[in-house]
Formats: sequence, C-alpha cells, structure tokens
Amino acid sequence: MDKAIVLNRKALSNYAILERYVAGVVLSGAEVKSLREGGGQLQDSFCVFREGELYVVNMYIPPYRRAGYVSFASRRPRKLLLRKAELNRIRGLISRKGLTIIPTKLFFSERGWAKLEIAVAQGLKKYDKRLAIREKEEMRYMERLRKRA
Repeated sequence: MDKAIVLNRKALSNYAILERYVAGVVLSGAEVKSLREGGGQLQDSFCVFREGELYVVNMYIPPYRRAGYVSFASRRPRKLLLRKAELNRIRGLISRKGLTIIPTKLFFSERGWAKLEIAVAQGLKKYDKRLAIREKEEMRYMERLRKRA
C-alpha cells in the first residue's frame, strides 16, 4: 500500500467529500528529494483550472537542503496530471454552487511516482461540524462503558 507523506486532516473535518481522484504531480528533482526526506504541507492549498488544466495552488514543499544552486519556489502552482474524462467530470461537478477541489493526501505510488489525492468537496456548516464532534464524543463514551462492563 502507498505510504502517505502528507495528510490534510483539517480539510477532512471542514468539508464533506463527494468524490476522490488520484492525480500525478509535475515536480522537479529537488522537490521530489525534499518530499522523500519527509516534508510538505497541504493546509490552505486548493486546486484551480487554468487554461483547461488543473493546478494545485499553495502546496508547500520545503527547499531541499543539498540542492546546491538549483532552487524552487516552495509554494508555486504545480500541474496535476489527470485523464481528460476525469478533468471534464471534475469541471462539471465544481460548476455547481458550493463545491470545490481540495488536496487530501500526498504520497508516493508503488512505482515511486509522487501522487496527490484530490477530492471534490462541499464546505460544512458550523452546526454540521458540531454534530460530528458530538457523535465522536458519544462513540467514545459508549466504548468506555462497554469496556467497563
């Protein structure tokens, strides 16, 4: 199974996930090496369409320490690689009001390629978040009671 480098836990609590896709990411060599060292952040990142192609914006990859003179912008927009049918489906979904594309997980595939799991999601209201927290607390309480008995 693929080992996650970076997870976007905050997005999973702020959004209701409708569909998930796995996309390749266009990276430079120093960015890949930096990710292999275990860096990166997905908080506050999002995906946008530019000229018919999908890009992830504001994804942070720290500078590679041993890169020498080669450097990269740590928060530059990075192109995502998806099939045309998937891009068209995503574009159709987000044309509806209130839907967005968020990155949820960054990982290396079994072949060693950097992959980004993206999700078409709808933002949760504050009361939805409170309800989810209440349900988690109730489940913990019930589990504690079950262990005592």
